[in-house]
Amino acid sequence: MMQNQQPYTTEKAREKAVLVGVDLYQSDYDFESTMTELDALANTCELDVKGAFSQRKNFMDQRYYVGKGKLQEIEDFIDFHDIDVLITNDELTTAQSKNLNQTLGIKIIDRTQLILEIFALRAKSREGQLQVEYAQLDYLLPRLMGHGKSLSRLGGGIGTRGPGETKLETDRRHIRTRMTEIRRKLSEVSAHRERYRQKRDQHDVFQIALVGYTNAGKSSWFNTLTDAGTYEKDQLFATLDPKTRQLKLNDGFEVVISDTVGFIQKLPTTLIEAFKSTLEEAKRADLLLHVVDASHVDYKSQYDTVNDLIKTLDMEHIPQIVLFNKRDLHTGELPVTNKPMVFVSAKDQADIEKVKSTLLTQMKQQMAYYETEVPSHQANRLYDLKQHTLITRLEFDETTENYRVEGYKKYRK
Repeated sequence: MMQNQQPYTTEKAREKAVLVGVDLYQSDYDFESTMTELDALANTCELDVKGAFSQRKNFMDQRYYVGKGKLQEIEDFIDFHDIDVLITNDELTTAQSKNLNQTLGIKIIDRTQLILEIFALRAKSREGQLQVEYAQLDYLLPRLMGHGKSLSRLGGGIGTRGPGETKLETDRRHIRTRMTEIRRKLSEVSAHRERYRQKRDQHDVFQIALVGYTNAGKSSWFNTLTDAGTYEKDQLFATLDPKTRQLKLNDGFEVVISDTVGFIQKLPTTLIEAFKSTLEEAKRADLLLHVVDASHVDYKSQYDTVNDLIKTLDMEHIPQIVLFNKRDLHTGELPVTNKPMVFVSAKDQADIEKVKSTLLTQMKQQMAYYETEVPSHQANRLYDLKQHTLITRLEFDETTENYRVEGYKKYRK
């Protein structure tokens, strides 16, 4: 007689997490939305969030991040729900992390580590992986003292991908050496990209960069406009590696369009440094296409966050078209901005054409008008103009046997 066997599951058990945030009385951020985002980040990391604690304070507790009373509540919750990992909404000092770990006996991960974790999961190209590793090592270096033991004892899972436990236990000299090596490799990649860019500049190629909050729909639009297959998923930081494709407008006019990493509130400075290269494409752009998820309750503050980061990165001089996205899911009053804008859905063919015509209108304002005549036997020159300039009028004059061409070309920088 066969025994009743338990069904065997290959599904990996998700680690159970609790979120903790300190709501400072004087803060530049909307606390609720940063906590919602922390929850989304934890879910992207495949953690099972069992609850969240918050405390309003004038300043963070230097020893435990939260006050003693709140810490006791959290400890009781951890014991009751058998929590594996605690996630804080701010970057912790080494002391805070160590004290929390000793008191609670579970893994402590802060917001920066969580974002780094997602970057480690997402980075597919060699460059992306090197940048993630550099950011992780940069984060670990000042925290090596006292953190190594607690992490290595807790084994695998979240917070131990990327450089991993062994690196935590090696000395700082090894880490510094590795960081120098990564910097060298990244500068090679950067030089390679720079050569491509110079080529594009020489050919007066018009460059567009998609920017926006994480998960706003940049990759959907990148794919829609260029028919490319970028990773497009309803998750935070789905795109990490810079992607550049050709986009043909106006029956043959070739422009270059780049997809960039999504922005987020409280993006740690180490990460902005590490991902400068994905934003390098955007910094050299002639036009920014700022994608905003208009269906998100907080889309106005997301819009502001992106524009603040654009300022930080010295990109505010670049003209911008605001693409309010997910029109099909939007409710409430219509979005407004003082910049050129479209309110669209990537699922609507008419909206796709609307975006293209808005791009063309804006581009004309940034380009130089020209008129020329091309003899009919110079077909190559005509093809070249179609490819590299925005032709608005093309007529054949039978008496002179010349093509009369009017259009716009890129100003030489």
